[in-house]
Amino acid sequence: MIRASERTTGPEPGSAADVVRSWDARADHYLELFRDELEGKPHDLALLADFARRLGQGARVLDVGCGPCGHVAAALAAHGLDVTGLDLSPRCIELARLVQPGLRFEIGDQRTLGPDRLGGSFDGIVSNYSLHDQPKSLLPGTFAAWAAALRPGGRLLVVAKEGTDDGVAADPLGSGIEVYWAEFTAAELAGAAEAAGFAVERLADRAPYEQEIASQRLYLEASLPRESGLDAERRAP
Repeated sequence: MIRASERTTGPEPGSAADVVRSWDARADHYLELFRDELEGKPHDLALLADFARRLGQGARVLDVGCGPCGHVAAALAAHGLDVTGLDLSPRCIELARLVQPGLRFEIGDQRTLGPDRLGGSFDGIVSNYSLHDQPKSLLPGTFAAWAAALRPGGRLLVVAKEGTDDGVAADPLGSGIEVYWAEFTAAELAGAAEAAGFAVERLADRAPYEQEIASQRLYLEASLPRESGLDAERRAP
């Protein structure tokens, strides 16, 4: 792995511009590899189904870092959720709109979300490997942005790869370009969630499936506290 400071060309490694650079370049390659990946991941499909069940029909959900496939958004929509896919890469959004024409996808940064973006607060957020393109130092701010975009009582599901890498590397998906690559420990994910005001409800892992990159998967489920009656009265006109 190359230290971020050692790359001398292109945008700042792990920056928004760098995410756009790397994903615009490999979006088509990724689509061919992973457009149907959930069909071979029963554990992940079951988690998404349970997430949808807990939120209920019609809940507004944001799929951050949705990528070019829009497959997670499609799986959630199939359970009756009102889903918006979000990605920094214009090429990812262009492809997601093509392959999932019945769903809504928007260009945007998960690190700058808030209650006034994308039509108001969401009931849930799913981050399916959306954290790996940015430095670990940005993790607290990203969780805080997710919290700001959720209503009181909103739910969060995060999927990430376990490890300690944090820097520039050859794309593990084989596109042939350099990308920012970060991995996380369970303690790092839980700590960032709790610092942002989330209550961690479940933190689990699983071994990789045969067709996956050979690293452990982490799953964090969390929720924000529900608004108290006194809080609601204070906000009322």
